[in-house]
Amino acid sequence: PSVVSVMNFFRENETVYMVMNYLEGAALQDFIITARDQKQPKVFRESTIRSLFDEILRGLRIVHQHKMLHLDIKPANIFITDDNKSVLIDFGAAREVLSKEGNFIRPMYTPGFAAPEMYRRDSSMGPWTDIYAIGACMYACMQGYPPNEAPQRLEKDRIATALTRLRGIYSDNLIEVVEWCMALDPLSRPQSVFALQKELSREGERRYTKLSVAEKVRLQFDTMVTDSKKSGKALASSVVKPK
Repeated sequence: PSVVSVMNFFRENETVYMVMNYLEGAALQDFIITARDQKQPKVFRESTIRSLFDEILRGLRIVHQHKMLHLDIKPANIFITDDNKSVLIDFGAAREVLSKEGNFIRPMYTPGFAAPEMYRRDSSMGPWTDIYAIGACMYACMQGYPPNEAPQRLEKDRIATALTRLRGIYSDNLIEVVEWCMALDPLSRPQSVFALQKELSREGERRYTKLSVAEKVRLQFDTMVTDSKKSGKALASSVVKPK
């Protein structure tokens, strides 16, 4: 459940092909783009995000129980079927967690959804690596856009500021879960899918902390400063020096 079935493998033209079960529906990425283009105040309702990722996490937990990592979780690889089931697809980058280091091949990664350790050869990967990608997917569902790449975040992290703007739209709990999943330090993230499931399915009254006027003004000012710096750099790069 929640994981696409792999039917067969075969080799042709010096390439290994994977045959997966055919699904009818659309990728989560298509839904995000459509909602974003319609300029909706929030891309997905919180209840939708929680139920969608609850299904995906159930499938991912099975993957991890088989000592495997997906390593390319992104909205394009989360498929919503016509009967409204969410399925994790495309295991082309999947790797065994317990492979010897010498035999471990670094997978291709998708910027924005790849954890920092995927950029470094000396870093160990584990369930926390896939969990980072889950957090990035939830972020994309809330914002309509993917988060900044991990190397950019290591230089200047704007994720917390971006999520702060969503206070009052999404519950504090959901925002904190996304921040937890997307921690740059692997040890600061949930170390297992079970730990994340437990927090994501937490019941009870959820707090929605609205921004104060002062906070809104500060965020607006920060945005203006950032935008002016970007336009200044763009202008400087477009100036041609006279010979």
